[in-house]
Amino acid sequence: MKTMQKGFTLIELMIVIAIIGILAAIALPMYQDYISKSQTTRVVGELAAAKTGIDAALFDGKVPVLTYKPTAASEHSVGLYSSSNQPRSNLVSAITLTGFTANGAGSVSATLGKNANKDIHTAVITQSRNGDGVWSCLVEGKGTGWKDKFIPTGCTKKTTS
Repeated sequence: MKTMQKGFTLIELMIVIAIIGILAAIALPMYQDYISKSQTTRVVGELAAAKTGIDAALFDGKVPVLTYKPTAASEHSVGLYSSSNQPRSNLVSAITLTGFTANGAGSVSATLGKNANKDIHTAVITQSRNGDGVWSCLVEGKGTGWKDKFIPTGCTKKTTS
């Protein structure tokens, strides 16, 4: 009586490994792009919380500031900095607050860094407020791996002139 051995041949196993390798080579860049877009969108959301703080400060007749604890009664923290006066977000390396004059126009900008994906490092997201209280979002992509598809819905690409 002849017995049949069951199992896979070496060639079959090598073909399966090659197919898995090809699929991984295709999927990894797509996954990295997904991570970059989601991180950019997250920072836009974090800046949206600051917009609320800025609007509240302006409605109360106060000056919006980045510091955790305002130094004067006429100042109001927008909530982007921790008690150690560092950005709360682990994706942001720097935040700037400019303007917010008597008419309420100004902007808050975040530069991506720290734990952000390498493709979006140094990108700058800016939320700008005009004198009528209307906010707009601009994204300035920088770095070698930046792609315009990382720009979240509701934001536009900053054009340099």
